[in-house]
Amino acid sequence: MTVDGELDQGRLTRFHYRLITVGGLGTLFDSMDVGIISFILAALIGAWHLDSVEIGVVGSISLVGMAVGAALSGMLADRFGRRQLFMLTLLVYAVATGLSALSIALWMLILLRFVVGVGLGGELPVTTTLVTEFMPQKQRGRGIVLLESFWAVGWFVAALVSYLFIPHFGWRSGFLVGMLPAFYVLYLRRGIPESPRYLAKTGHGAEARRVLRQMGHGEVAATSVAAPMRRGRLGDLFAKGVARRTIMLWILWVGMNFAYYGIFLWFPSVLVQHGYSLVESLKYTLIVTAVQVPGYFSAALLVDHWGRKPVLGLYILLSAIAAALFGNAHLTWQFLAFGSILSFFNLGAWGVTYTFTTEQYPTLVRGTGSGWAMGIGRIGGIIGPTIVGWLFASHFGLQTVFYLFMTVLIIVAVAVMALGKETKGISLESLEPREQI
Repeated sequence: MTVDGELDQGRLTRFHYRLITVGGLGTLFDSMDVGIISFILAALIGAWHLDSVEIGVVGSISLVGMAVGAALSGMLADRFGRRQLFMLTLLVYAVATGLSALSIALWMLILLRFVVGVGLGGELPVTTTLVTEFMPQKQRGRGIVLLESFWAVGWFVAALVSYLFIPHFGWRSGFLVGMLPAFYVLYLRRGIPESPRYLAKTGHGAEARRVLRQMGHGEVAATSVAAPMRRGRLGDLFAKGVARRTIMLWILWVGMNFAYYGIFLWFPSVLVQHGYSLVESLKYTLIVTAVQVPGYFSAALLVDHWGRKPVLGLYILLSAIAAALFGNAHLTWQFLAFGSILSFFNLGAWGVTYTFTTEQYPTLVRGTGSGWAMGIGRIGGIIGPTIVGWLFASHFGLQTVFYLFMTVLIIVAVAVMALGKETKGISLESLEPREQI
């Protein structure tokens, strides 16, 4: 049996759940950092007397770093292996986050936030690619959605940390809390081996078999197809049979980032603008954020049964409806109810998005394809909050802003259903080219 075939057999084991947990904790820190900065910005307004332009730069510079980090790390992971980048990107994040707490001037904070973004953006595609290549075929969708569910936990932790620490110990405490546990997770990652699929496709068959034996598999053949010589080239993402998937994924990632960052980075501020105190805003954000976790789990239960496209399309459309309802909210229960529904389905859709992305490409361009999709997607993350700020500054109401999010999400759903390739139940081996690409 081939390496791919051996990995596709069986069910999720203790090793798989450990891998999901260790990888997911990195995703948790990514999410926690993105969430905490929205609360830190509110504190910095008073501490450093920042104007709206400076706030926008601090809030968006890490997204620029994420775009750079995602594209670079994806290509580097295809050239040099997943495991090395798996370790390096988390180290970059941890060090830069700790140094951010020591910032003495705005320029220093902006520079460090860019470096943090490089680490964060690089961590996500590498982790998802690595975990995907370890997952058995029939549980791959569930495994990746469970991995990404740590993002929702990270937002919850961010809201909790912000609520408990920032009002009492200042904004620097938010960065310190994010830094310290990351070093422990970096230690745990030392025990995660390189992807045997990647090893087999790059001519390291003996090492691939050693990793499989470590996981409890028997002796298998080293490779299943001739390994392409080229790895990690952007042009391969637009080769015949792949270009349509790449276009679909870029639309998906830009639209999802536009809506996600536009909505949730502004969520506490929207509540404050509607008359709620900062403490009330943090409390209500904590409630809405907590609903993201069951949203992920619901998608995990459905994705391997219904398929990627049906679950993703449905959850995005329901997110669009919830956005329209939230835009028309006036009472506290309406903000909480419609915000929770939006949070539930939007984050469930995110879990499937990661699964869907890594399943579109063969092994030696999987990191590149995932990294560029996530990197290009950050453009939407940068533009979304900026447009929201401009709309509010131009005296457009909440309804107009959230109708915009509704429209973007509908376009994304249509693109997925029209251009996407269903990957439920397929073997990753079937994605491998039979000739040089």
